[in-house]
Amino acid sequence: MTVLGTRPAPPRPAPSGPSPSLTTSQRLLGRDWRLAAVFIGPTLVLVAGLILFPILDSVFTSTTERHGAETVFVGLDNYTALVDDALFHKGVLNSFVFTAYAEIFKVVLGLIAALMLHHMRRGRAFFAGIILLPWVVPTVVTAFTWRSLFDPIFGSVNVLLTDSGIGPALAAVGLVDRWPAEWLSDPNLAMPAVILVNVWKGIPFFTVTFLAGLKAIDAGLYEAAVVDGASPWQRFVHITLPGLRNIMIVTVLLSSIWTFNNFDLIWLMTQGGPGDATAPYVMVAYSKAIQQLQLGAGAAVTLVMLPVIAVLVVVLVRMMRRSDLPSAGDLGRRRLTPGQRRALPWVVVVGSALVLVWASPHIVWKAAAVLGVFVVLAAAVGQVVSVLAARGNRFAARLVGGTGSGIALLGLLGFVLAPLYWMTVTAFKSDDQIVARTDDLWPTPWTTEQFTNLFSDRAFGTWYVNTILVSVASTAIALVCAALAGYALARLRFRGSESFTVTILLTYVMPGALLFIPLYRMMSGIGLNDSLWSLVLAYPTFTLPFATWLLVGYFKSIPADLEEAALVDGCTRFGAFLRIVLPLAKPGLLAVALFTLTNAWNEFLFAFVFITKDDYKTLPVGMQSMIFGDVVPQGQLAAASLLISIPVVVMYAFGQRFLTEGLTAGAVKG
Repeated sequence: MTVLGTRPAPPRPAPSGPSPSLTTSQRLLGRDWRLAAVFIGPTLVLVAGLILFPILDSVFTSTTERHGAETVFVGLDNYTALVDDALFHKGVLNSFVFTAYAEIFKVVLGLIAALMLHHMRRGRAFFAGIILLPWVVPTVVTAFTWRSLFDPIFGSVNVLLTDSGIGPALAAVGLVDRWPAEWLSDPNLAMPAVILVNVWKGIPFFTVTFLAGLKAIDAGLYEAAVVDGASPWQRFVHITLPGLRNIMIVTVLLSSIWTFNNFDLIWLMTQGGPGDATAPYVMVAYSKAIQQLQLGAGAAVTLVMLPVIAVLVVVLVRMMRRSDLPSAGDLGRRRLTPGQRRALPWVVVVGSALVLVWASPHIVWKAAAVLGVFVVLAAAVGQVVSVLAARGNRFAARLVGGTGSGIALLGLLGFVLAPLYWMTVTAFKSDDQIVARTDDLWPTPWTTEQFTNLFSDRAFGTWYVNTILVSVASTAIALVCAALAGYALARLRFRGSESFTVTILLTYVMPGALLFIPLYRMMSGIGLNDSLWSLVLAYPTFTLPFATWLLVGYFKSIPADLEEAALVDGCTRFGAFLRIVLPLAKPGLLAVALFTLTNAWNEFLFAFVFITKDDYKTLPVGMQSMIFGDVVPQGQLAAASLLISIPVVVMYAFGQRFLTEGLTAGAVKG
């Protein structure tokens, strides 16, 4: 996750002209091109070799087909075959439906949560830390915990909804077809269920970014609006929403790219079932390339979707670079009249709604009803507060507003913490207690049986060591390369620096769905499949671009005068980098290390594709292999989930101060 910007990084001053003392090569390539080549070289090699070249190789692979032991050139046959491929059509439709509904709910619930936290006078950091937990815990933990909760036999969702009367009420109004519900085995409920889980995991990202945006809005605007008699709703519409406009666009675009290319959450929960009800296009590509060994057909699936992703990426890059190039944003605005700018969001909303009605008629009215409840309740409380304040009864207004916010906060915390609590208590139950369904919400007695069985019956210890080795090694590579490249892009003058910065940003938002097939082919070609080295080499594809982008902004925030003073005192540029810049960049480096380490710790897709031998599996893939058909070891999975989550939660708890400082000073966008 990234946090949207706080202050723009200062633009790099353009040189007034070539100095007479510069050599010919320096005039052509830039004053610092030799040093820049040394600093950028490692990152350039990794980006070109692990991202750009594999994408180009994927284009070639998509024109081939495997016939027995031979691979033959078939031109565009793999693409034309997709025209009549019903599974591909279903996968694309599922990806769109999954993304659209998830983003709508994440925006609304994330905005409500951010507004509640923003107006809290005490405990804001504490509650923000709790809300952040779903994003912190690994995806494999999220999937298995919710899968356990949704289980019609051993889960607690149906039991709690039945006991509270909510479940039968949902069936009575038609939100579910029958009760008790079979959440993951009913084709009409499986997609809403995985959307719900994605929303649960994504709310923290939206809450934190919206909260950062709310803090950046000038409080004087609200004070002036109050003096002019504006109601809370009018202040929200005319100040809050315009103030969050850019942040909302960037957040939704970035989250949409991630969600549209989601694989691990859906695979771990439903494997695309029942039937193909939840299979996204990435899963179709995986099935063709890895399971059917038709790499060309799988590559064609991912490349056909590249234009859709490219549109999102291009818009996102333009938005993220506005702080460095303000004129780029102004240019886009001048192309539209004020009326067109006001109408454009409504056109997008109406168009998306019509597509959703066509694509998922069985879901759209249910989603609208659920979403409407949240919006109506929030608007009603706001209206009551506004009326009471207008009548001069400020005590009653504060009481109603505080009560409404308190109830909403309790509901949000319950939604966030309930799955984590279920995971924790299940880990300390015995198998007999889990099967007998006695004392669901409190182990009686508490036992460590599941942890003992986990290490005695499984290769869990080996998976843990593998995960540590791969995470630490890939983090070290990303940190060293990103520090060198980030400094060069922030400080050195050389031709192509802006283009390389844009390339880094493009690769940062490039989804892994485009890379797993060519990287699998590459690792197979050099004999690194079923090796931890394959993961160490592959993980920088998603950690290095982000790390470089963050550190570019952070290095720009460090005053250049300190380096110049060191250079005057006889220090070399590299010496100034080591002795002056790196110590001052400690918060940024720690933020990068924290993000890259946790991303590598949680990664599933590459490890799932590259590793098949039990001795080389990482924790997410190893936990997935614990399930044999319909036999799901609920207790051991809960124990494993707890053990895999604790290191990440501890790292974020201790590194939160450095994380916030690093992101703030770096002015990260996205």
